[in-house]
Amino acid sequence: MKLRTIILLLTLGTIAAFSLLNWNAFITPTTLSLGLTEVQAPLGVIMLGVVAFLTAFFLVFVVYMQASAIFDSRRHAQELQVNRELADKAEASRFTELHNFLETELQKLGANRDARSSLATDHQVILDRLDRLEKELFLAVEQSGNSLAASIGELEDRLERSALLPRQPGH
Repeated sequence: MKLRTIILLLTLGTIAAFSLLNWNAFITPTTLSLGLTEVQAPLGVIMLGVVAFLTAFFLVFVVYMQASAIFDSRRHAQELQVNRELADKAEASRFTELHNFLETELQKLGANRDARSSLATDHQVILDRLDRLEKELFLAVEQSGNSLAASIGELEDRLERSALLPRQPGH
């Protein structure tokens, strides 16, 4: 349990014990002024009822705040999942475009290789260039993935912090 919960339970237990020990004083009728009129009523029971009402009101308020934080967290998680899927689709599309581009370029180079006398040298240059481009592409994809993972992690941290922090009324 959290410290706040323990303190709240101890306070309520203390009030209950105090009420039981002094129940005769609590139920003793007293003259109470309501401004325009006076009424005979047990002041202790009225005050105990007020404490019980305020406790119930704040418990309902806490449950409402926790529920709204959970719903907000769930909505943000769903939005993050949609964004992840969009990012994955975009990366797949980029790979497909690059693959198609490389195939067309290789076909063009294959058509032109008959005209060239140094086929082995050109082929090695192309392979070296493709290796370099592949390494650069994988580096760019890895950096993009790391950046996306860091952004998602930061958003998840913010969501977790906002879900743990009590909301201020009016915010």
